Amino acid sequence: MIEVEVFGAELARGEPPLAEVRRLCALAAASAGVHDGHVAIEFVGSERITELNGKHRGKATATDVLSFPIDGAEPPAVARELGDVVICPEHTADLREAIVHGVLHLAGMDHETDQGEMLALQRELLAEQGA
Repeated sequence: MIEVEVFGAELARGEPPLAEVRRLCALAAASAGVHDGHVAIEFVGSERITELNGKHRGKATATDVLSFPIDGAEPPAVARELGDVVICPEHTADLREAIVHGVLHLAGMDHETDQGEMLALQRELLAEQGA
């Protein structure tokens, strides 16, 4: 089971509902072959996402979503800590897409190095959900 904690939900103005955030996390993780673990989703403002983007990616600009994987791809003996997804609603056109995108990164996918598989899977999952 994928456990999901959500922080700063008030910044997302109630969209998507917390139950859908959890469902999208589980769906994205399962589509990448991950069925157990913990994910933290945090909604932040522009200043915080700019700070994190500068510190971790060397880009001192705001962005929509950042992912911070913790445990590697090999299943550990205890529940896997997948990592954190940080989303800035004011820089995100579609919060559902940002959630799926971030969790796919936590599951080990990377659109910057693959042959389009991650973004194709992301589109497919969102289309199936009517998002």
